[in-house]
Amino acid sequence: MEKREPEIITEKDQMRTWSRSMRAQGKTIGFVPTMGYLHRGHISLIQEARKWTDLLVVSIYVNPGQFSPTEDLSTYPADFQGDIDKLTALPGGVDIVFHPQNLYDYRNNGSESGENDTSTGASCRNNNCSDAKEEGREKAVVSCVEERQSGHETWVRVERLERGLCGKSRPVFFRGVATVVTKLFNIVEPDVAVFGKKDYQQWRIIRRMVRELDFPINVIGSEIVRDDDGLAMSSRNVHLSTEEREKALSINRSLSRAKVAAQNGQVSCRELRNSVIEAIQEGGGKVDYAEIVDQENLEVVEQIKSPVVFCVAAWFGKVRLIDNMEIDLRVQPVTIAVLA
Repeated sequence: MEKREPEIITEKDQMRTWSRSMRAQGKTIGFVPTMGYLHRGHISLIQEARKWTDLLVVSIYVNPGQFSPTEDLSTYPADFQGDIDKLTALPGGVDIVFHPQNLYDYRNNGSESGENDTSTGASCRNNNCSDAKEEGREKAVVSCVEERQSGHETWVRVERLERGLCGKSRPVFFRGVATVVTKLFNIVEPDVAVFGKKDYQQWRIIRRMVRELDFPINVIGSEIVRDDDGLAMSSRNVHLSTEEREKALSINRSLSRAKVAAQNGQVSCRELRNSVIEAIQEGGGKVDYAEIVDQENLEVVEQIKSPVVFCVAAWFGKVRLIDNMEIDLRVQPVTIAVLA
């Protein structure tokens, strides 16, 4: 099959015009939002979206609204041309890559003049918003968008689902994700959107947001893609040293053992949590959280009586990794190979 390079669109109005013209022709549109530095996990999302629609849009945008001033926006990996090459090589290709410069710049949308900084994302990436503490605002819950005083004031929150798990240590993250996804949905106007289940809490939040705000979009969750050694694929893996990567395998290995234990009758979440925390700590990681929660409402459970998901976040060196494993005791167990 001949390779087909995607068309690159950078302007919001142009993106919206394209989508509406395609829909007027009776075409359906699939959408995969990404922050770039694409890996096989992203490719699997794109391949899943291809099954559902006629046309496919992939966005590449590192969203400053989901990073706090102390997080790793400035070091988030990027390789735009490499991403385009990967998308071009895909069977069937991608129709559009939406690559906006700054989704928080409203100067051409009739907003108040003088309040918006077109370099919101770039400034944060260059400076990591490090002047927050110098200005005495270290206790304020702000994102890089607010730190750079872009003039953006509207945020979308799914209040209960965002509280636990990653929301505890990253208080601006999910409102930033929900807001930028809302913006992208309003610009791209897709029929189907695909999100990875590695970011399980994010996937549930987006599904709830779509339901409660009446977006006419089918949000599909795609299964976690792992490297051959079992490590869940993440753009941040590139920052792991060889030694840290080996240590990080303790996450998937301990989650796999916990799933087997649950299938064999160990339904006490306290025991399962302790085993995973101990394994990760012995492996050299620092646990942010390890929680077993209901798959739908993400509430912490004490015993496994219904479908749950075991979610983990842990630090290895300067890299924070997340992973999870769904456990449904109603499903006939299959043999899981657990590496020692």
